[in-house]
Amino acid sequence: MTENTKIDFIYLSEPDMIRAGVTDMLKCVDTMEEMFALLYKGDYRMAGPNSDSHGAMITFPDESPFPTMPKPTADRRLMAMPAYLGGNFQTSGVKWYSSNIANREKGLPRSILMLILNDIETGAPLAYMSANLLSAYRTGAIPGVGARHLARKDSKIIGLLGPGVMGKTTVSAFVAACPNVDTIKIKGRGQKNLDSFVAWIKETFPQITTIDIVESVEAVVRDSDLVTYCNSGEVGDPSTYPIVKREWVKPGAFLAMPASCSLDEGMEQSDVRKVLDNTGLYEAWYEEVPKPAHHVIPLVGVRCMDMIAEGTLSHEALEDLGKIVSGESPGRQNDEEIIILSVGGMPVEDVAWATVVYRNAIEKGIGVTLNLWDVPALR
Repeated sequence: MTENTKIDFIYLSEPDMIRAGVTDMLKCVDTMEEMFALLYKGDYRMAGPNSDSHGAMITFPDESPFPTMPKPTADRRLMAMPAYLGGNFQTSGVKWYSSNIANREKGLPRSILMLILNDIETGAPLAYMSANLLSAYRTGAIPGVGARHLARKDSKIIGLLGPGVMGKTTVSAFVAACPNVDTIKIKGRGQKNLDSFVAWIKETFPQITTIDIVESVEAVVRDSDLVTYCNSGEVGDPSTYPIVKREWVKPGAFLAMPASCSLDEGMEQSDVRKVLDNTGLYEAWYEEVPKPAHHVIPLVGVRCMDMIAEGTLSHEALEDLGKIVSGESPGRQNDEEIIILSVGGMPVEDVAWATVVYRNAIEKGIGVTLNLWDVPALR
């Protein structure tokens, strides 16, 4: 039998990714829902001792004897995020996450991301792809999955803090899950970003007929059916994170938080349902970072881990989105309950969406074929 050792793979640029469907938010929400069902079954693996780690990150010291070593500036990240996903995916991959908030001064995105997708049997590369849009859409899709199961079906008003890339994809997912949305309230930092976001809303979602620019976080939250914080900023002092106060929150509101957030005492009470995108992810984070963990990772779910350690929250009070998606735990139970979802971001999401986009690209003949080797020089 003649051995076939040739390995080709495809390179997908950002324009290729767009042509292959990476910006199809409804399909992305569907894919993330399928991924969550596999998470609940356990048909996946990520890094770390409990197979739930967010990834492995290079950190830089505050003071270094090497003048060329990068400084630990805001949002400076070099990180590998590997995962395997089973079910109908049967692929593995790793996203390389490089980030520096100073990129904006050069006209570049804060983060520049790439992903390699691998055959799970041989480990051979299937694709090397631009991952900025991939990552943005899979992150935004998670609030959409949450809204499908946890938002009121008649939700009409979105409250958004942070009209950036994550804000755009989260709003897209909210609209995909809640088609009655007709109003959005937005708080941002700069007029240029606000103007750009409003123009995008008008072009992309003409059904949103009321667009209000608000001046406070309170105004974002009050009277909103769907609330999301998609802001960026310094990490370390939770008192500087944007807060959610119970008195602001409308009965029946659904809040999805993929960025830094603090809760007041009212929001920390047991009658506010607290849902995590993957409980194991937050347990892994809590084991990996100094305590209190919310000072290091500014997400609601990490604050919940601190509360468990403090004895102010029971582990049983936390709900898992995968369990809800799988029908093993209830979604929204009445029109009055307040539900908050912590969105941490996981490499299994990248692998899931990358696999769908890759298969679309192969079917449509999109991408540049590259050769790894015909016969390996060493074996």
